Amino acid sequence: MRIAKDLASRGVASRREAERLVWSGRVSVDGATITDPAHAVAAGEEVALDGAPVPQAADPVVYAVNKPAGVVSTARDPQGRPTVVELLDHPERLYPVGRLDIDTTGLILLTNDGQLAHRLTHPRFEVTKAYRAKVGNGPVLDGALRQLRAGVELGDGRTAPARVRRLSADTVQITIREGRNRQVRRMCEAVGHPVRRLERVAIGGLELGSLRPGAHRRLREPELAALLDATSLSAAAAGRRARGASP
Repeated sequence: MRIAKDLASRGVASRREAERLVWSGRVSVDGATITDPAHAVAAGEEVALDGAPVPQAADPVVYAVNKPAGVVSTARDPQGRPTVVELLDHPERLYPVGRLDIDTTGLILLTNDGQLAHRLTHPRFEVTKAYRAKVGNGPVLDGALRQLRAGVELGDGRTAPARVRRLSADTVQITIREGRNRQVRRMCEAVGHPVRRLERVAIGGLELGSLRPGAHRRLREPELAALLDATSLSAAAAGRRARGASP
């Protein structure tokens, strides 16, 4: 297994962050410093971070958390702001799957499973995320809905088509497969409806439901299996599109 993937599977960090740890020279295998994230780790070799041995992967655990506003979706914050990880009291190291803006509320996952985190966040797997947005300049008319559904032009390119439902005159639910920075806010702004309040209500088939702000719950095995199925199905669909096949 590649060293970056191995570190992620042990719950040290996401795969992307694990690559940065390796590049920075903080990781060693059997005492030898490794700087190539693709370096293969053999069974029985000791992996260390900053000189301290890294334990083998623990049993996967995933929590659903309803992130309140004002909480950052990182494991630690240099500015001392409250983090989503601090909402849990868990003996193992957990880290967020993806990010939500500090002012955005709703569903975020915490896990020690780097493989699952990678599949849920990597653009190739196109896992859907659903957001409920209360917007200004209402009511939201059909023309704005059509634009959002077709894709809108942003500074970093045109967005992919989205699923959009109008829930009330000033509230829409938008489901996307991309993960650009502040994407939903920028999409709504582009069609003349700046976001006043934004909440993520689903990831894949997992819904936020009645989980109250600041609360969390551990996912059950069927829910974990459904998340993995979502990444597999999304990857298969992306592969068909790349080959020009019908879905």
